[in-house]
Amino acid sequence: MVPHEISRRDSLKLITAGAAAARVSMTDNLHAQTRTGPPEENRWENRHNRVWLSGDVWANPMEDWRLKDGGAECMNSGTGRSVHSLTHQITANKAFSMRVTLTRVEAHKNDGGAGFRIGLRSEIKDHRADCFVNNGITAGWQPGKLVLDKRSINLPKDMESITLMIQGRPVGDQCQLTLHAMRSEKADRGAIMKSFASIEQKVPAADIIGNVSLCHHLNPKISKGRATGGPGARYGFYGWNLDGEAFTVKPERQFGPILWTMYTLSDSRSDEGFVLKLSALTGPMGEKDNQEVDLQVKRGGKWESLGRAKLDPDAWTAVFRIPNWDASKSVPFRTVYTEKLTDGSKVDHEWAGTIRANPTKPLRMAGLTCQNDYAFPYTPVADNLVKLDPDLLFFSGDQLYEGHGGFGVIRAPAVPAIHNYLRKYYQFGWAFRDAMRHAPTVVLPDDHDVFHGNIWGMGGAKMEGKNTSTMGGYIQPVRMVNAVHKSSLGHHPDAYDPTPALQNMSVYYGDMVYGNVGFAILADRMWKSAPSAVDTGGGRQDHVHDKDFDTAALDKPGLELLGKRQEKFLEAWAKDWRGHELKAVLSQTIFGAMATHHGGFNDYLKADLDSGGWPQTARNRAIDLIRPSMALHINGDQHLGSLVQYGVEKQRDSNWSFCTPAIGAGYPRWWRPDEVGMEHKNRPKHGLPHTGEYQDGFGNFVYVHSVENPKVGKAPNRYEKAHEKGSGFGFITFDTEKKTYLIESFRFLCDATDGKASNQFTGWPVTLHQEENKGFNKKR
Repeated sequence: MVPHEISRRDSLKLITAGAAAARVSMTDNLHAQTRTGPPEENRWENRHNRVWLSGDVWANPMEDWRLKDGGAECMNSGTGRSVHSLTHQITANKAFSMRVTLTRVEAHKNDGGAGFRIGLRSEIKDHRADCFVNNGITAGWQPGKLVLDKRSINLPKDMESITLMIQGRPVGDQCQLTLHAMRSEKADRGAIMKSFASIEQKVPAADIIGNVSLCHHLNPKISKGRATGGPGARYGFYGWNLDGEAFTVKPERQFGPILWTMYTLSDSRSDEGFVLKLSALTGPMGEKDNQEVDLQVKRGGKWESLGRAKLDPDAWTAVFRIPNWDASKSVPFRTVYTEKLTDGSKVDHEWAGTIRANPTKPLRMAGLTCQNDYAFPYTPVADNLVKLDPDLLFFSGDQLYEGHGGFGVIRAPAVPAIHNYLRKYYQFGWAFRDAMRHAPTVVLPDDHDVFHGNIWGMGGAKMEGKNTSTMGGYIQPVRMVNAVHKSSLGHHPDAYDPTPALQNMSVYYGDMVYGNVGFAILADRMWKSAPSAVDTGGGRQDHVHDKDFDTAALDKPGLELLGKRQEKFLEAWAKDWRGHELKAVLSQTIFGAMATHHGGFNDYLKADLDSGGWPQTARNRAIDLIRPSMALHINGDQHLGSLVQYGVEKQRDSNWSFCTPAIGAGYPRWWRPDEVGMEHKNRPKHGLPHTGEYQDGFGNFVYVHSVENPKVGKAPNRYEKAHEKGSGFGFITFDTEKKTYLIESFRFLCDATDGKASNQFTGWPVTLHQEENKGFNKKR
């Protein structure tokens, strides 16, 4: 069809039928399309109003969209908002079509219109990563214009609703795109849709490959905030239909309503035996939606229900707690969410996995930390986890960062802040859910998970100020912090002492016994003192830059690291050997200052108060409490993998620490003590630089056995950049017969199953004996 403008007379005939127009049939004079999958036009019209749209799409950002009256309505007038299809991607230069009806729900002078984008793809061409790009070809309606790529024609300016249809057909090595403005007309068969204006454009075939999305405001510039020039118009999208041979259709790529599950299995050493706790996470549902999830297990070839759990209306997590679990055998499970539709019908959605048997052989655990979203969806790490099939997964914090997915941070009120958090947290589950469905998982929230640069929890106090890097307390509403805990930790074993902290903030520290190993799960920062209590000599209160500054002056009486409640727990836990023969402490960060340079390669920093090396007396007290347990301390946070032995009274008199490399290292750190003149003794046999017995910037004794400094990340490919920056993951094998810990540290870009020595960071693997965690050391 040749591009043309419509007359004023034709424009007066325009029928603005809204959502209804999208559900009438297309006229036969448009190019026929071959259907390769079910039509998508009913994805929303039969669903209740809610925040979360549906499992076949990803909304940018989730909190700015609503499923309302059968369509997807954008609640924010800013640009850059979009809705991507997860199940349909254009993968070939073949025929396709998409149709949607736009309705302007709020009019303002600043009106960027709305429509489609096609050919959205990242450098790694993963449909999940592709959801966060804003490239591609734009096609849609702006007031007075029909726009396709770089071309446009005039339309009436007074329309409040319009149906758009974009079609593509191959023409050699190009694709002929046609965008139609359509209206409903009466016919013998009833109402049909006819094109009253159209525009065409040929583009290279490669340009259409990738995701397709609905686009709110056809603005080529990405905006993370409000529309410029005052309030912008808002639109609703109705009857989005996708069809044609160009689409590869993969229904299995749906993300939700059950997004993923997490569980733990722990020997309670009581009359409750092994206790299974499992959480199922959904997107934020509506008041009229089903509010329960069913948990089923397969026994004797049949599925049986273990009961239903209610969804928490903030965390949107359904938690099951089942005592006296038979831990002697693995059992398939599935969680079922029955979606109630507006017409009274129901649709079952499920997410399945395996509850593992309690391991009787050496326990194999993956240790992971810090997921900066430039490396999302971290496929090399996620794939390695699936291939290695560990018995236990441990994520030690920073499952998200404030900038995840763009669009800024919402501080308050609580409900929008929670939705802002959940949308970012969902990227974590999206990346690692295939590993978590088949293995127990421990997840600790850290500072960035609650939108802090650093966190000095002060027992749950409210922050009096706005600097989230140096001020004490929590800046976010406690209701949001509790939602973070529930969504991350709801499946953890019961807390040792569940008494809430200040502001009625939930707590989670406690123990887990699994695979003949006892784990202490700590909240490093919840009771930690703030740097406002000391003077670091100028600049940031949490950083010491002066090489000659006496950091002993920062160790004032009364300062806390773990706090008295957790210290009481550790003292009891270290002496309790019921049901296990090896121990490990799981926490957010290392009890030492294991970085000499921060941020930039040449940016020296003597001491960072955010590390677990400060306050020194509280740090030493924590290690003294842990030492009798002979536990390996497993942690993360630093973006720099290290294997270190603590000292309190002298070098190497205490436990070892394995700080795992970041999944996607962001803010870089380096440990380069030899370059800045820090004295060392007793370098390990391997003779690697920057290893041996040191005193860190706070004067703490640290014996550094293994560390490999990263490069400055410059590669344009996200996975190559993550590899340069020292990203990867840890792996620990607990052999309870030999009383050993095999510690491995894998690089980001590797196949961890092929046995190549180059897969691991320099200085790994290392095998430690249990007694070395009490200072009975062998020569290394």
